[in-house]
Amino acid sequence: MSRKRVLGSKRAAPGRKPDFLLFFLILALLAYGLIMVLSAGAIKSFNFTNNTNAYYYALQQLKWALVGGVLAYITTRVPYTYWRRFAGPTIIASIILLIAVLFSKAGVEAKGSARWLNIAGLVFQPSELVKLTLILFYAHILDRYPVRTLKDLYIPGGILIVVLALVYKQPDLGTTMVLGLTAVALLLQTELPTKWFAIAAPVGLGALYLLVRSTEYQWQRVLVWLNPWQYVSNQGYQIVNAEIAFGTGGLFGVGLGRSLQKYGFLPENYTDTIFAIVGEEFGLLGTTVMVALFVGLFARCYKIVGACPDRFGRLLGYGITSSLAIQTTINLAVVTGVMPLTGITLPLISYGGTSLSVTLAELGILLNISRYRKPKITPNASEIQTDDRAKQQKVRRRRTMSPSRTR
Repeated sequence: MSRKRVLGSKRAAPGRKPDFLLFFLILALLAYGLIMVLSAGAIKSFNFTNNTNAYYYALQQLKWALVGGVLAYITTRVPYTYWRRFAGPTIIASIILLIAVLFSKAGVEAKGSARWLNIAGLVFQPSELVKLTLILFYAHILDRYPVRTLKDLYIPGGILIVVLALVYKQPDLGTTMVLGLTAVALLLQTELPTKWFAIAAPVGLGALYLLVRSTEYQWQRVLVWLNPWQYVSNQGYQIVNAEIAFGTGGLFGVGLGRSLQKYGFLPENYTDTIFAIVGEEFGLLGTTVMVALFVGLFARCYKIVGACPDRFGRLLGYGITSSLAIQTTINLAVVTGVMPLTGITLPLISYGGTSLSVTLAELGILLNISRYRKPKITPNASEIQTDDRAKQQKVRRRRTMSPSRTR
């Protein structure tokens, strides 16, 4: 066997196969999401296709799940270190796409927001792509150029400000919050003194308050959140109907496919507020199972990231996991009334082609990282026996050297 082959096999030994538990949790949540899109989107599909196809949105979601599956397979097979060479070009391309959404004819506006781009018939959301490209850029630059002082933040900070400004301008406050909090989570892994984060926290919250307060519709969402039943006939309609869905579901739910809120009462019931339909059809038990799957997924991801052999992989995996965890938390908090309303999807569950495809590609990178995690060193039987003999000899030596108690 050649020297090159020996070294290659030694490196590949810790992770020839992706982590099975992570793979199982991904498939479980993906299946959960497909079932819920099928159920929640049936009425909307029926109306959208002129009463001909109740499975339209479910089939579209399945199509994007297959596309995302192909992307996940690629990112699982390709070593994660390969992607760092695209960190600079992809973040620049993402910024160009975000600019095109706002200032070109290819931008598509829907429901008061310009978040989509139509290129040759392919409609997608650049803000979903930037969630991955920003993490990749930060993982690369924070690994290559250690951040110890505020001066070291000029490049990553400047890129972040540009990205946040463009996403917020769409307007998309929910995604802006996810991107900003993900960047903060990654910066916490640097050597910046803790005092700067303590100073930045109130400054950031103050800036967020000023932005929301200066934007009429966003401030109105805060007022609605404080008392949704006062605005039940207009702005509070969605929140109130989400509460009704959870209340109707009770402990065990009304049963799969038997939701009443999806009959035009709960807006965005198969996208942003799909969790409310889960609560109505499966009750507290079903929502608990789904949340437990998410907790298990993120816990497993963090454990895998902690065992990654290099800093770039740890930053990349930590950023992806934190981004998905932050997005999941915000969505669940919004639908349950803990936070004001923001338009943000639930990863792997909500309907959305770009969101699902990018999420699966990100999880594929985590599966690839799991192939290179540090192995647990377990002693074999001969080593255990040798250790036991050494301990026994040590005890005998102590007994021989100690004075007799009867003397």
